[in-house]
Amino acid sequence: MATGGGGIGPPSNLEGRASNFAHSGAGRNAGVASNMPVPVVAAPISPPSGGLHREPMYNWQATKSSVKEPHKFVLAAGSAVFDAMFNGGMATTSAEIELPDVEPAAFLALLRFLYSDEVHIGPETVMTTLYTAKKYAVPALETQCVEFLTKHLRADNAFMLLTQARLFDEPQLASLCLETIDKSTGDAINAEGFTDIDLDTLCAVLERDTLGIRENRLFGAVVRWADAECYRQQLPLTSENKQKVLGKALTLIRFPLMTVEEFAAGPAQSGILFDREVVNLFLHFTVNPKPRVDYIDRPRCCLRGKEGSISRFQQVESRWGYSGTSDRIRFNVNRRISVVGFGLYGSIHGPTDYQVNIQIIESDKSLTLATNDTGFSCDGTANTFRVMFKEPVEILPNVSYTACATLKGPDSHYGTKGLKKVSQESATGTKTTFFFFSSPGNNNGTSVEDGQIPEIIYYT
Repeated sequence: MATGGGGIGPPSNLEGRASNFAHSGAGRNAGVASNMPVPVVAAPISPPSGGLHREPMYNWQATKSSVKEPHKFVLAAGSAVFDAMFNGGMATTSAEIELPDVEPAAFLALLRFLYSDEVHIGPETVMTTLYTAKKYAVPALETQCVEFLTKHLRADNAFMLLTQARLFDEPQLASLCLETIDKSTGDAINAEGFTDIDLDTLCAVLERDTLGIRENRLFGAVVRWADAECYRQQLPLTSENKQKVLGKALTLIRFPLMTVEEFAAGPAQSGILFDREVVNLFLHFTVNPKPRVDYIDRPRCCLRGKEGSISRFQQVESRWGYSGTSDRIRFNVNRRISVVGFGLYGSIHGPTDYQVNIQIIESDKSLTLATNDTGFSCDGTANTFRVMFKEPVEILPNVSYTACATLKGPDSHYGTKGLKKVSQESATGTKTTFFFFSSPGNNNGTSVEDGQIPEIIYYT
């Protein structure tokens, strides 16, 4: 059996076996030839005197024409692929078996594992050994390789290992790589391996809501990836070619999450966006009502949980007016969460655009924790419409906060039969409980009982 690739390291007994297994002349189809103990072939044991009869001991070694055949048995016992190769209906009769896409060092590691249960892998050989273990269906060695990679997973190699995990269909390792990238996004995208990933892997990362990085820095990293991909495809480094190689990935950049200054200093001058897209995004940042843009405005929460929302009204009615005064409602929560936005009611007069400023204030300190001047489009139904902050807002347990929304637009629906306490239970049985209180002062009429701000959108 011959393996491709470079040479094998320092000699050892087993290494000699691997070499002989690959290159032995006599009986090369049998297995390993040299440096192996020769099995002793014993004759059947005769019954002892005294009349006590014993069955002759079965000596399977005696059935083998060559001492090398038991080694085929070892390989077949440890690998379904080798079993089919040696014993299946289409078993090979070739004097030499070619393994052209297996590195000798990786094949040696496979042999060591099958013969002695010893695991010999390192940073330089683990990926080729994982490939070999999967190719020859040795799941126990595959597991050892994945555990080695998991133990050595860091931010600076997370993208390289993510690419390999996706290639080798290792979902558990891929998930751990993504979690590492979420926690240390800045370090991960600055690592050398980031620009080597394929487009599908890039898109899988950009789709995540949990990346811990500002969007303008993420855009800069994506431009670096596009430069590297143009080089790989031997394309001139032009804006048009960068657009071409990025494809869908460009639509996954959340430009609305940037400040107008960040957008002006980076994406607007990059040449990667079409002129009309640059204009529309500038309008999105600066005017109301805001034009529609084809980019996601959902915050990247840097959180691992699932999105939840609570509804504090049990019924919807018509005609709630606006005159520049904020609708406000106070609340506190029983556990730490991150609020990412509100659900608001829209027009009773059909499809309409609203301008809106949303805020969260720490009530006792009169401290504004987050604010966003934005807008939303409604369709005239009694549904709620999402209005999001640019970044998640941390809410601590048993601290009083005020949710504010200042709308400019026509009369809208509003909620009635409000609840003072709303709980939501997660799949693990953990309850998140909101308590609502009317906000003192001028609040455009919104209270616990009725008004605007029917929903709070959050992550635990």
